[in-house]
Amino acid sequence: MSNVKVGWQVKMMAKIVLSRLPVSYRLWKRVSLFEHGHMEQPDYAMSVFEKHYARLDPQGKRKGFVMLELGPGDSLSSAPIAYVHGAKACYLVDAGSFAADDFETYAALIGRLHKKGFDTSELSRCTSLADLLDACSCTYLTSGIQSLRTLPDKEMDFIWSHTVLQLVRKQEFMDFVRELRRIIRPDGVCSHRIDLKDLLAESLNNLRFPQTIWETGLIASSGFYTNRIRYSQMLDIFQQAGFSCEVLHVDRWDTLPIPREKLAREFRGLSDDDLMISGFDVVLRPA
Repeated sequence: MSNVKVGWQVKMMAKIVLSRLPVSYRLWKRVSLFEHGHMEQPDYAMSVFEKHYARLDPQGKRKGFVMLELGPGDSLSSAPIAYVHGAKACYLVDAGSFAADDFETYAALIGRLHKKGFDTSELSRCTSLADLLDACSCTYLTSGIQSLRTLPDKEMDFIWSHTVLQLVRKQEFMDFVRELRRIIRPDGVCSHRIDLKDLLAESLNNLRFPQTIWETGLIASSGFYTNRIRYSQMLDIFQQAGFSCEVLHVDRWDTLPIPREKLAREFRGLSDDDLMISGFDVVLRPA
């Protein structure tokens, strides 16, 4: 059977309808309709962590750091990975309880870490996810910005996220970033990969809608919401919250992926250069 390309409009309507059915997130994930990343795959999880960790400590020798991952998604794999890299404690904060609790997922990761030469003797004694989180001094919180507000001032050495910040509700984004500034230590480092493409066709279809539609609860709860904060606007917010920004990498489309006249009025005045940025990597430090 030949593959049928489904348009973004069909995907959007399907997700709006399906997200309202009384079906668990784990079932939707099994049929690949809704997913929160790929961190259940050991090699992928290790490569993502190490990419961000290198920005905290290029030499890879810093021990005793406290880590916060934003949006761990389907797996809490970064807890044992951070542990074997020297973390003394870690916090994983998400907007809901999406992580797998099947210990086989984590046992496979522990085995992979052992093969790579890390000391996993403590982790190998664990027989459940609860044991593993306890061994890693890991706290898993699932109330988004409300969870951040419970964390102590200047607690974190290292905060990171991978394609997560674009999912924070626009109305909460400034407060969210200010919370990160509150809990980061003066010499701490934040590392973020931010994806500015839509979640329907990896384009700019999310910019077709006026704010009065896009920021409604209907859209925000249907599995394809992004806050649509563009590159220059996001950097401004980081700076206003008290961070200095070091942009490490920027991805761009060669041309606008949809005609400018198809954009909602509020986006038509943005420059081509800003609209054509599809993602970027940034390191934030307390200014």
